[in-house]
Amino acid sequence: MSFSHHDRRPDPRPSLRSLEVFVAAAEHGNFTAAGRALGITQSAVSRQVADLESMIGVVLFLRRGARLSLTPTGGRLVAGLSPALADARRAVAEVASAQAVVTLSMLPSVAAKWLAPRLGGFVSAHPYIDLRVSASRHLVDFAAEGIDAAIRYGPKPAPGLVAHPLAEETVTPVAAPGYVRDHALHAPADLARATLLHGDIPEDWPEWCAAASVPMPPPEGPRLGDDTTILQAAIEGNGVALGRSHLISEDIAAGRLVAPFPTHLKARYAYWFVYPEGLEPTAALIAVRDWTIAAFAAT
Repeated sequence: MSFSHHDRRPDPRPSLRSLEVFVAAAEHGNFTAAGRALGITQSAVSRQVADLESMIGVVLFLRRGARLSLTPTGGRLVAGLSPALADARRAVAEVASAQAVVTLSMLPSVAAKWLAPRLGGFVSAHPYIDLRVSASRHLVDFAAEGIDAAIRYGPKPAPGLVAHPLAEETVTPVAAPGYVRDHALHAPADLARATLLHGDIPEDWPEWCAAASVPMPPPEGPRLGDDTTILQAAIEGNGVALGRSHLISEDIAAGRLVAPFPTHLKARYAYWFVYPEGLEPTAALIAVRDWTIAAFAAT
């Protein structure tokens, strides 16, 4: 069976782009404004509309100079397309939004003393990333707990993780400026008249005192398990704490703490940015990783 020229029907399968251009032209009433809204030229809009009219075999606009008015058929097509295009944009936005969520695990002390002061910088650099922080002291199960990545403090992470080194650090005594002044802490030996705040970091007071070549003072003073707590106690003038360099940098810069002695003990552990092997990182996760690496380098 054959068809004559008059039996042929136009192929009603225009591209999504041509439909989007048509709706924009209808909404703006001229090709120039539609092109400006879409980021294309007026001639490109005109060509897309002309191709669409040719493809479906109907006139969609009446042209009166630069002004456009919809034909009845064009009006029906806009009425049907506008909600559909809005739904499509909404679906794409929802998928993109889901891809832009990053849940990052870290120690509470790292969240409070390192990340929190820098969070505004992250938001300014990446306003479309929904960063969610899970602060905990245990090694998270990435899949079971819905964690995308983690900032870990420790030795080189175990196999099964992609591990990016962030920074090493040092440990040194810190105290409030008033405490240093009132207790005349000019040299490490002066710690004999200070209250030492004890934490749970691997580097302890006996090890630091050995590095500073001074006798270990009597083990007096409270034992506080978390770095955030021990540093806050020092800020409040309750004694001298051993501070990790990346966690004390903001407090020292702000004058809340001072490091009165020159001896800095190299820490056994380092910071790492990790996520599971086999995970295809999203663009958002890559952005968080790269920002974290740069922010640690700048500390």
